[in-house]
Amino acid sequence: MSSSPDELLRIEGIRKTFPGVVALDSVDFDLRRGEVHVLLGENGAGKSTLIKMLSGAYRPDSGKVVVDGEEVRIQGAQDAARLGIATIYQEFNLVPDLTVAENIFLGRQPRRFGMIDRKRMEADAAGLLERVGVDVSPRARVRELGIARLQMVEIAKALSLDARVLIMDEPTAVLTSGEVDKLFRIVRRLREDGVGIVFITHHLEEIAALGDRVTVIRDGRSVGQVPATTPEDDLVRMMVGRSIELQYPRERTGTGAPLLSVDGLTRDGVFHDVGFEVRAGEVVGIAGLVGAGRTEVARAVFGADPYDRGSVAVAGRRLPRHDVNAAMAAGIGLVPEDRKGQGLVLDASVEENLGLVTLRAATRGGLVDLKGQRTAAAGMAERLGVRMAGLGQHVRTLSGGNQQKVVIGKWLLADIRVLILDEPTRGIDVGAKVEIYQLVNALTAAGHAVLMISSDLPEVLGMSDRVLVMAQGRIAGELSADEATQDAVMALAVSTPTGTPTGTPTAATTSDTDTDTTNNSATSGEGSRGH
Repeated sequence: MSSSPDELLRIEGIRKTFPGVVALDSVDFDLRRGEVHVLLGENGAGKSTLIKMLSGAYRPDSGKVVVDGEEVRIQGAQDAARLGIATIYQEFNLVPDLTVAENIFLGRQPRRFGMIDRKRMEADAAGLLERVGVDVSPRARVRELGIARLQMVEIAKALSLDARVLIMDEPTAVLTSGEVDKLFRIVRRLREDGVGIVFITHHLEEIAALGDRVTVIRDGRSVGQVPATTPEDDLVRMMVGRSIELQYPRERTGTGAPLLSVDGLTRDGVFHDVGFEVRAGEVVGIAGLVGAGRTEVARAVFGADPYDRGSVAVAGRRLPRHDVNAAMAAGIGLVPEDRKGQGLVLDASVEENLGLVTLRAATRGGLVDLKGQRTAAAGMAERLGVRMAGLGQHVRTLSGGNQQKVVIGKWLLADIRVLILDEPTRGIDVGAKVEIYQLVNALTAAGHAVLMISSDLPEVLGMSDRVLVMAQGRIAGELSADEATQDAVMALAVSTPTGTPTGTPTAATTSDTDTDTTNNSATSGEGSRGH
């Protein structure tokens, strides 16, 4: 690989293996000053392994890393920092109980007369925060901040290290469109300052808007480097090795009787008078801005969160409120938006996670039918095409798309009637998305009902038979598949629904992530909040 005078970083022939898996094989990559180089590939292609090697978490088996024209060995995070390489992962590396300034300079606090110079630390932090354009006090506790501001604090922290190489792993996955625009402005400013940025995204439309070059990785190999203006169809073909004719392959069938009926559901200060039906064979989408109350409604329907008034019924049978076990017994399953925190037991195996929901049914006299569970798990993993070394592999080590298949698979094994999907394809590549959409088609074809919440508006429009739009904790309107356009949905999403008193607190005032993470347990739902 020939070098450029502006080259900051070069990787040549990197190979990395794990027991039974070749994660990377002869991968080449380079980064120049003042450019955004997009790293693109399916989940499990090797992107995470590559950036962990640059951050010092992993060491290559062979190949070399060159920084500023000299070969280097990155043995750990300190080596990466010394070389000016900073990584912002999907899961933020911040301490909730510390202030913003304390997090930015953690372990590197300025000192005076042997004591931490708090005044200088906060002043330096304020300068960095101003540079990234975020209006937050250096004294604010990190736990008080929303996702978008946490993202900016991570960038400020990276800049405090004098980072010349900034690696951003799915930075827009949980941001609203307005927050994405702000992040892009910051990235462009950093590019103008000469920072080289490695940008990982599954949103193909972001590539041409922000990127300069794209390197595509498939099955652990770099398969090509192309301009960021390359058509999306060509990028998809490079990623998955085949063309995907339909991005949203919804197969609409006839609908039957109502399976899920929600009437007047109200949780004071969060959502109010929410009512809808989902029929057999139907996908009903819920759209709305972050904070509109979509996730809170889904969790209340599933029994994970309480509500004050209203009712939930499955096939005409009313369910007791705030009772996960009753909801599961009636045939409701929930795939939560936070699959790692609430949907999986990360340190358990694929087999164990697939069997979580059916564990009670497989237990007789205190003994679990392990053979039956293993056979069922193996069949489901094969049906879903889970890419893994074996059923015993820890779920933590799977790619995001394969983790999501496991979360869905455990409910398919339970033969549920109604499946609630909350952000089902967040952080998942286009190939895995289509596979999940095909699972949705299979469910509805078999007479099940699907309630799908998504911040990805094209996804909602492409996969829903009807779209409910929430605003300020209420249903602002319902649109048929023919009526549902981006403009029509957004007009309802920003409206003030009838009956909403001025100043009424809603989910938007309690959370800007639309997520309740009071309890992160990821067990099978035996009275817990993990689903």
